[in-house]
Amino acid sequence: MEKGIKYGLCVLAGAVVLPISRASCTAAVPPPDGFRMGRNMEVLVNMLRDISLFYVDDVDPDELLSDAAAGMTAGLDPYTVFISEEDMDTFQLLTTGRCGGVGSLIRKSGDGVVFAEPYKGSPADRAGIVVGDRILEIDGQDASAMTTEQVSSLMKGEPGTRLKMKVAKFYTGDTVQVELKREIINIPGIPYYGMLPDSVGYILNIDFTDEVSNDMRNAIMSLREQGAKALILDYRNNGGGIVQEAVKILSFFVPRGTEVVSLRGRNPEENAVFTTQQDPLDTEIPLVVLVNNGSASAAEIVAGALQDMDRAVLVGRRTFGKGLVQSTRPLGYNVYLKVTTAKYYLPSGRCIQAIDYASRAEDGTLSHIPDSLITEFRTAAGRRVYDGGGVMPDVRVPAEYVSRFAYVVYGKGYIHDFVDGFMRRNRDREIVPGSFALSDADYADFTAFMQDKDVEWESDTKRLLARLKESAEAERYMDSIGVYLEGIEANLDDDVRAGLQLYRQELTELIENEIVLRSAYNAGVVEHNMAKDPDVREALAVLNDPERYREILASKDTDRK
Repeated sequence: MEKGIKYGLCVLAGAVVLPISRASCTAAVPPPDGFRMGRNMEVLVNMLRDISLFYVDDVDPDELLSDAAAGMTAGLDPYTVFISEEDMDTFQLLTTGRCGGVGSLIRKSGDGVVFAEPYKGSPADRAGIVVGDRILEIDGQDASAMTTEQVSSLMKGEPGTRLKMKVAKFYTGDTVQVELKREIINIPGIPYYGMLPDSVGYILNIDFTDEVSNDMRNAIMSLREQGAKALILDYRNNGGGIVQEAVKILSFFVPRGTEVVSLRGRNPEENAVFTTQQDPLDTEIPLVVLVNNGSASAAEIVAGALQDMDRAVLVGRRTFGKGLVQSTRPLGYNVYLKVTTAKYYLPSGRCIQAIDYASRAEDGTLSHIPDSLITEFRTAAGRRVYDGGGVMPDVRVPAEYVSRFAYVVYGKGYIHDFVDGFMRRNRDREIVPGSFALSDADYADFTAFMQDKDVEWESDTKRLLARLKESAEAERYMDSIGVYLEGIEANLDDDVRAGLQLYRQELTELIENEIVLRSAYNAGVVEHNMAKDPDVREALAVLNDPERYREILASKDTDRK
């Protein structure tokens, strides 16, 4: 798994969406075969009715509808989905970044649920809730053995309403009564921005929810006031969102009236050309955009358009390759269909969609668009770029991955449990993002803590070796190479003690991040990791070498494929 910035929001992966349509859900252009459409609609209605009336057991009509919708969209793409009334709150959160609640992530711990991350300034934060506080009771209901889903449901609600909770405090163990007032919780699309060395500003943009462009504008203006002479825009692991927000962000860096993206669909009503409608903030400031394989959709529009216009240098890894656009259409009774209605095209004319969902093998499997069908395009300065497989950065930086061992240790909650003890022992210790470091003695404590812990893991090397031995036996090579394979296996140690030493660096980073989170919120974690981030270091190197920056944007000989 590639490393990425942890942030407390599950975004809609790879989404470019248009605002919810309030128009009729009747297609403006009739289908080419109206008879077949009408016939099939009648058959579907009759089928739902007869199953409801005659099936041997009771059936839930709502579940039948959801199953039918899932079946209808199964052969399309993963972004075309039925949104039930129950799912609308989640969908609105993903598109607006707002929800009604107390403002904290929660997680399972033992038999109960604890606060995992109160957002800075939220009702939970203002009430003194800290990471690790255990939820015992909500409005008189015993919550000591509830699931996270049950607790979350009780904590959400209409803004302005109140709830009373009994909480076991993390540091003292005391049980206290806490009264919270639910509010609209705004999860910021720009959770962090700040100054880096050499007058370079950095902005982390994690989604494209409603009005995130306003936050971007404020961040740019603030950094310029602080003396920023260049900017790094971080779109790694940004799964996308509202296309209009991407257009507004692009308008900050290119002249007004510039075409930045166009949409083309089967229905002519879905075709659109988006040009910037605002005066720019700065068309000259040097830009570096950070991308990786988690950068999708609206994030790819911003990154790809800036590349096509030779306005920014892209640093990182190839992006996800999601060139599809969805519209949300009402179906009545507060349910909706999010349906792919168009593909988007960048200023050079390319569409960077990587998977052809319309062409499936007989077994239903999908494949990426083959190299033989990939087409060359040119940026404004004549640089070669390509369609059909995401946006390729101008400067490639190898990915860093989390080991299977560290992933299992973190997933089982051992990092959280160790940090619980660390924070209690070091309650008065000053934790400064960027300078805090886990000491050798601290890691020795973690090693001792882990000795009796169950970590079921097997290294990728050992798993591949097992497959190699199976192949060697099947092909009768074991007599000649078996002794060598046994020798390699003897040197592979997959026990916990070996893993703790082999993967010490990444485990240390996970522990440090959790400690900094509890002292300085998630913005502190971002700041803490900045100095050792290889993508940021490369971005700074590009920006600090103006000649190299200009050469990258002018080079016509490098393939971005």
